[in-house]
Amino acid sequence: MTLVDNRNCTLCRVMRGLAFGGIGAAIGGYGAIFFGAERGDAIYYALFGALALTAFLQRKRDKKDVGDE
Repeated sequence: MTLVDNRNCTLCRVMRGLAFGGIGAAIGGYGAIFFGAERGDAIYYALFGALALTAFLQRKRDKKDVGDE
């Protein structure tokens, strides 16, 4: 019987990416507004915040997966 890693299925990775993308967008967007950026500019900070947090956590996850082999 083969073991299935349920933590790394495609749907789990997509949902994890969406969740952390939303958290990164909230941190980036509201952080920019807090520091004085205009609302029109805050959307760009939100986009980059989502990208940065998702990429950071994916990179961290890839390193962890390499050690599991």
